[in-house]
Amino acid sequence: MSIPVKLSTKRRALIVNASLGVLLLGGAGAAWASLGGGGEPAASGNVLTTRVTRGTVESAVTASGAVESSRARSLNFATQGTVASISVEPGEKVKKGQVLARLDDASAREGVDAAKASLDAAEDGDTGSAASHAQYVTARNAYQAAKRTLAGTVLKAPFAGTVTAVGGTVGGPSQVQEGGFVDVADPGRLQIVGNFTESDVTRLKVGLAAQITFDAIPGVTATGEVALIGAQPQTEDNVVSYAATIALTDIPDQVRLGQTASVSVVVDRADDVLTLPSAVITTAGGRSTVTVLENGRQTVKVVETGVKGTTGTEIVSGLQEGEQVVRPVVAPTGQTGGFLRGGGFGGRP
Repeated sequence: MSIPVKLSTKRRALIVNASLGVLLLGGAGAAWASLGGGGEPAASGNVLTTRVTRGTVESAVTASGAVESSRARSLNFATQGTVASISVEPGEKVKKGQVLARLDDASAREGVDAAKASLDAAEDGDTGSAASHAQYVTARNAYQAAKRTLAGTVLKAPFAGTVTAVGGTVGGPSQVQEGGFVDVADPGRLQIVGNFTESDVTRLKVGLAAQITFDAIPGVTATGEVALIGAQPQTEDNVVSYAATIALTDIPDQVRLGQTASVSVVVDRADDVLTLPSAVITTAGGRSTVTVLENGRQTVKVVETGVKGTTGTEIVSGLQEGEQVVRPVVAPTGQTGGFLRGGGFGGRP
């Protein structure tokens, strides 16, 4: 008959710790194998991959701004007086030369009549002497000035467009405190002025194509091109930016002045090239690498990259079309260690 041996508490603790150590070493070995260290076989069923494909990669810079007209004027009367009538209101479309508002012109007309009488008298008099000729010239100039004053009592549209604001009132003075008496803009010449970061603006060039979307009209897009790149920097919250003007070349009917828009300008493009999602490429110390799955084994390869797009990157060399590249796996919530290649362990629980 065997006699049970009673182990001390200290000895039992040593045995348990030794057993845990063996389990941890085995788990670490499995993790190293799944990560492809030394070309070891990958853990079956735990590896997610993406294939190297051929396609187009675009790199773009973005900014936002408001829709405005490249041809807009704040109009004011050329003379002072009392407003007799206003013929337009905000939002109304006008033609070139259309009358927008008038002043009381009674005094101006009287001035024209008086100046014309003085000119007639000067013309009928003796114009042979230098003094009489000077009198004639003075009368002629006064008549021309009087006609300009009369013409200045009428406000006309300098071009076809849309009235964006009316700053005066009937019975009030001809001059307004801010802006113009009537503001007119050409809706057929729209643009967006966006602020690009100092790193992005160096990649812009006049003539580059742009895609525009609008916050108020989802699903509607417009095309444009870079028309002007500002030379003066602007600093806000320690961020330096430069203004660039994007002229719309295709204007959807739904677009209105003042709408908020987002601009995307393609600054680099590569067609029919090998591509990979940018997330599977690791770059450190100026060297880019990917983990390739070959015959069940994970192998790290150095690659040369080209155009870096928003989600995809051009692969210049180091891979062939169709190769399987291991995708990173995000560690579950509560674990540390960032993301992993394939199906490895994310860190301590």
